[in-house]
Amino acid sequence: MFLQKLWKNWNEPQPYHQGYLPTSDGHDVWFGEYGNPQGKPVLITHGGPGGCCHARRAGDFNLKAYRVIMFDQRGCGQSKPLGELKNNTTDDILFDMERLLNYLQIKEKIILRGASWASTIALLFAERHPEKIEKLILSQIFLADDVNEKWEQEGCALFYPDMMEQLRSPLKKWQTISEYYLTQLTSDDEKQQKQALETYGRFERVVGALSPHWGRVDAIDEKELKSMQIYAQYAVHHYYLKSNEIMRKVRKITNIPTLIVHNRLDMLCPLQGAYELAKKLEKCKLVIVPEKGHIGKLLYKTVKSEIRTFL
Repeated sequence: MFLQKLWKNWNEPQPYHQGYLPTSDGHDVWFGEYGNPQGKPVLITHGGPGGCCHARRAGDFNLKAYRVIMFDQRGCGQSKPLGELKNNTTDDILFDMERLLNYLQIKEKIILRGASWASTIALLFAERHPEKIEKLILSQIFLADDVNEKWEQEGCALFYPDMMEQLRSPLKKWQTISEYYLTQLTSDDEKQQKQALETYGRFERVVGALSPHWGRVDAIDEKELKSMQIYAQYAVHHYYLKSNEIMRKVRKITNIPTLIVHNRLDMLCPLQGAYELAKKLEKCKLVIVPEKGHIGKLLYKTVKSEIRTFL
């Protein structure tokens, strides 16, 4: 295990510059820069909500030619305080992205990369600041819209009726899945927290598996708990977005060259969202990967190769 960790750390790109943005609303947002300081800027934002940066994603780009910038969203990863829910909304993330570009004195147009929830953030940022974006590189499209919400509440049950019944069984009639599990995750009762982590916390892994099982949580991992608290809060508030906000404003980014890579059988974020988005973008290349699940080796291999071709 030690040698594997040592190899991973040695093999991952290392930041040439890292630090924190000036404190805002009680949050210290971490960022890191990789590659060529004089290279074309690429801004990568991470998934979740509640996820964190992974340095290996910088390696998807030619680090001799690109200046790759990552940051951990509020309450996530190396940002402080860990798991803070106050002043933590989608607008706050977009505000921090703008602050980061200004802090690093980046004036030229950027390449924006995002996967899953990060694709949501990338699309929102591009729609608000199309003049700042040269290209969009997206995968595992999540539009955080009415279709996605209905899919989580009802659609998944078409393929996972047993798992969804177990997930929904404790809910009261007036509760949504995210509302119930937010109360459990933020409870002071460790038993309730464990139960929520075993089910709601494993939802992404279960959906897409052919032999799904929740898995047992013997001890609470504080980082995992904080991550799921953030995710649940965003889900309860409909990701702090208006109904179908991204697609209603997509006309603002129709001329931005865009790459979209999506698994054919993504049961967490169905392909339909990526397909409908691609049809609205005039300069879009949609690559459908013949793979199941929200993540996968073939997906990541395809993303990496398509990035090199696209750029």
